[in-house]
Amino acid sequence: MTITKPLTLYSTMSRKKETFKPIKEGKVGMYVCGVTVYDYCHIGHGRTFVAFDVIRRWLMERGNEVTFVRNVTDVDDKIIRRAAEKGISTKELTDFYTKAMQEDMESLGCLPPTYEPHATDFIPQMLGIIGKLVDKGYAYVGGDGDVDYAVRKFPAYGKLSGKSIDDLQSGARIDVAEGKRDPLDFVLWKKAKPGEPQWESRWGAGRPGWHIECSAMSCHYLGENFDIHGGGPDLIFPHHENEVAQSEAANGKKFANYWMHSGPLRVRSADGTEEKMSKSLHNFWTIRDALKETDEQFGAGNGAEVLRFFLLRTQYRSPISFNPDLIVDAHKGLTRLYEALQGREGDGKPLDWNEPNAAAFADAMDDDFNTPVAVAQLFSLATEVNRTGDPALVRQLKGLGAVLNILQKDPAVFLKGATEGLDEAEIRRLIDERAAAKKARNFARADEIRDELLAKGITLLDKAEGTVWRRA
Repeated sequence: MTITKPLTLYSTMSRKKETFKPIKEGKVGMYVCGVTVYDYCHIGHGRTFVAFDVIRRWLMERGNEVTFVRNVTDVDDKIIRRAAEKGISTKELTDFYTKAMQEDMESLGCLPPTYEPHATDFIPQMLGIIGKLVDKGYAYVGGDGDVDYAVRKFPAYGKLSGKSIDDLQSGARIDVAEGKRDPLDFVLWKKAKPGEPQWESRWGAGRPGWHIECSAMSCHYLGENFDIHGGGPDLIFPHHENEVAQSEAANGKKFANYWMHSGPLRVRSADGTEEKMSKSLHNFWTIRDALKETDEQFGAGNGAEVLRFFLLRTQYRSPISFNPDLIVDAHKGLTRLYEALQGREGDGKPLDWNEPNAAAFADAMDDDFNTPVAVAQLFSLATEVNRTGDPALVRQLKGLGAVLNILQKDPAVFLKGATEGLDEAEIRRLIDERAAAKKARNFARADEIRDELLAKGITLLDKAEGTVWRRA
């Protein structure tokens, strides 16, 4: 069944919720800015990409064919510096961290992008846009040989971020070595420096600035006007603001119809205040380290789903406060949902969006992808499943979980968690002995067995279907 009710989303450009209407009915073009591949991804990146993975999945659930583009920035000052520090080529560096990024996104349950363009493969397209801007008078060759965008030539500059040119001017200063005509102008093409990656252009050898790459790649795959452009909150200004300016000046049409940004992931600093997680602040926790630690804590293979569930419990554009207690709480919540599924089978029917819990779930997702309210429906279902054991409700719980890409493991495997060092056959033998003791009304022995297993980190759950166990 295809969901036909209206979907509303919050657009950064209009600063309000809007009814989503794709350019072509049933087809959605979506571009989300990827990472600069010079280091491992951190949980802040994971927050952004899980958010847009859920958005994409819900658009698909509503019957849309989604073309999802996520770029890879593989030429950049940070990349050049890091490669030099390691004594390797920029390609060796970016190939390594691109693969690591892809593995991290897969671990967190994100679908692979439809297209994953690398900036260095789109130099001709970038030069084409820069040429348009120079020919139209929006860009110029500065005194240092760089090609710069003349911000004041684009009267609507600041419409995405809400920043005015006058406010920006008051806080700007000009570096005489840059050769810009105005301190607000930004670079489109950097003149080549010795030892750096470079390509030929009509302005001489050089490499692209950061902002131009996304305009080139998004337009190549999705057209000069497409549906959704997204990314992390730190990209609104200047990156996305500059994308709007250069794309609309070059092509003479609206760039993206809807702009969506995830909220920041914040961590507590040494002085007790909260700040965003970022590499520049040296306060980040890599996805790899997070997965290793959560796997050790909650069981091998479980950490990724716990982290994903932790991220889903906050609406995508709200800030998340990151601390270990919240991760533990997410594990407890996920455990409760899996316990409702353990030992139970659904009725084999497809998910029906007319069923009350499914309809409430859909209403939440249609209201700007409100995952906390959608997740609340999962807990309501779990309560009813535990009360009634109704196979129709079991099917709904697992089916709605699938929309968010959770609850798809064998519940027994998830609930047992880390089994390293545990003899499952011995645990099963003790459970059987306990059942026999209870049948013989030897409750003292039954309690002894429960306590013995609990001391080993094993919790027993007595259900109508029998006794099951999991790691405490």
